[in-house]
Amino acid sequence: MTILPRRLATALAATSFLITAALAALPASAAEAEDHHAVTSPANDTRFGGRRLDMPTGLIVAHPERNATRRAFFGDLHVHTTYSFDAFAFGTLATPYDAYRYAKGEPIKHPSGYMVQLRHPLDFYAVTDHAMFLGAVRAAADTSTPFSKLPQNKGLHNLNAPDNMNLASLPARTKAFGTFLGDTLTGIASGKIDPEMVNDLERSAWQDIINAAEEFNAPGEFTTFVAFEYTTSSDDRGNLHRNVIFKDADRLPEIPYSRFHSQNPEDLWDWMDGLRAHGIEALAIPHNSNGSNGQMFKLVDWAGNPTDDSYAEQRLRNEPLVEITQIKGASETHPALSMNDEWADFEIMPYRIATTLPSEPHGSYVREALLNGIAMEDKGIANPYKFGFIGASDTHTAAASEDESNYFSKVGLLDGTATLRGSVPLSPEQVAAVEKAGRVNIKEVDGNKYASGAYETWGTAGVTGVWAEDNTREAIYAAYRRKETFATSGPRMKIRLFAGFDFDKSILGKRDMVEQAYVKGVAMGSDLFAEGKKAPAFIVWATQDTDSAKLQRLQIVKGWTENGENHEQVYDVVCSDGGKVNKRTHRCPDNGAKVNLEDCSITQGVGAAELQTVWKDPDYKPGQRAFYYARVLENPTCRWSTWDAVRAGVKPRSDLKKTIQERAWSSPIWLVPDEA
Repeated sequence: MTILPRRLATALAATSFLITAALAALPASAAEAEDHHAVTSPANDTRFGGRRLDMPTGLIVAHPERNATRRAFFGDLHVHTTYSFDAFAFGTLATPYDAYRYAKGEPIKHPSGYMVQLRHPLDFYAVTDHAMFLGAVRAAADTSTPFSKLPQNKGLHNLNAPDNMNLASLPARTKAFGTFLGDTLTGIASGKIDPEMVNDLERSAWQDIINAAEEFNAPGEFTTFVAFEYTTSSDDRGNLHRNVIFKDADRLPEIPYSRFHSQNPEDLWDWMDGLRAHGIEALAIPHNSNGSNGQMFKLVDWAGNPTDDSYAEQRLRNEPLVEITQIKGASETHPALSMNDEWADFEIMPYRIATTLPSEPHGSYVREALLNGIAMEDKGIANPYKFGFIGASDTHTAAASEDESNYFSKVGLLDGTATLRGSVPLSPEQVAAVEKAGRVNIKEVDGNKYASGAYETWGTAGVTGVWAEDNTREAIYAAYRRKETFATSGPRMKIRLFAGFDFDKSILGKRDMVEQAYVKGVAMGSDLFAEGKKAPAFIVWATQDTDSAKLQRLQIVKGWTENGENHEQVYDVVCSDGGKVNKRTHRCPDNGAKVNLEDCSITQGVGAAELQTVWKDPDYKPGQRAFYYARVLENPTCRWSTWDAVRAGVKPRSDLKKTIQERAWSSPIWLVPDEA
């Protein structure tokens, strides 16, 4: 493995490179595209004992994991470990090695003392520790390091010793962490602290992160990606965080890019373009746009100038994907933005990140950004918001919490129990301890006192799905680049979307349906170019997670522009239990699925294991520019907060949603009109 020398890394961080042509994902070779097909040849004229033998038509495939129809693989591209400054401050001792063991199905220890384990292993995982202060708080707590000797680090000494891993330690943790951040930043800016001391800590932690990824990467079995989080925000505390994922580990920068280098995400793109010019390929994934206070999807650049083609091309080159859901809420859309979407009010986290300040919905949600992007194209401006979808955890314990019935949230000691995350009432003693800790507010609901803040508005971890030929860095990264990705709110549902002009329902159920779909149409993440007055047709298909609820309905979400205005419509396209879509309302009938809030049991015998159809847009108008993505909803189940209450033997908090409809989203397909 070659690491770029310090001088080159510094030069790349300081120099702007321009690459005018976007990278294109390479398709599978012709041999790979055909290596799963049966050979249909006539039987050999071979005789044995007077009987003619049929020649078998199957093939021995050299790479049985590769196939032209591609397989669904599931993973998480947003994971923090002990090297992240905040994760360590919250009690996380789990290393990148522990994170990968967890992803492969092994149990690891939560900071609160209990063991956590996935229901099923994941296929890929990326440790994305914060580049800013990478490894620094961990080193400050370790009294054997020179960094720990600095005066501002005294309060962090032995921070995560066994007798400190409790609620009572939170006030001291909060104070020591705040002192560390403020005094270290001031010290570096004033020259009292040598920045090389911090850089050395980052180099050491970064090398260990790389080593862990290389140790656990097992092509064909389990894939790791070297990655980091670029953690920045606007001056009004609007979230602008990105995770940077490297294609491979052959050559990497000496240290990752952080807010120390620039607050401006456009400078991150310049740095990535510079790396790419030297053969180092990576992409960045924005997350928690919901908490950006309208900053993530603005129509102007960092300097306040209207976005232009150059801006759009650079952003798309570096950010082909967006994180649509994670523990800190979903970012698909908001009830204030999508008033005719009954399912828009899904895990809405209304705050700016790490605050209880309200976050402005406009400019903060993915669907609106998609609409604004095609409106820009109508005006002859390149679209910067043409992204595919992923889901992730953003766990700060190395362990993704993706199961409603076994939820442990994300920030270790701060929300590792039901009382701290606000789903179970506090005892009088706990009220005093929480008030003293100063981390959350106290809210009275139904005569009980609850911890309150942002934690109760969070949800389970999202999951990324990709359609790829095999479980390798090369194949999965190629899926990222072509945006053949999907997101789920936690369960391992699968969803596919193809578009074309020659699809009809006769293709459904055919063994070669997917092969035909790739040949005759385009997959999610692609452009579909209009063909005269023909309305586009979509093959849409979803299957349930067998460990979760049945599917209730399959939908197409359409956004389009007309007469300079943005429009959106949600179409139910397949109903479970034989239901028929109402052609006027575009809605399925209620299938009767219910949840028993006494024990979280659900109605049996309703819902579907699989839903599929070929759907033609009934409202298509020639010349229309549009996007389409698929969304599938499960039957209702208990939300994590209700599960917490049921286990504690108390009534669910009345001001929180008691049930949830888990879902999955395909990446969009963009319809490009003839004149474009």
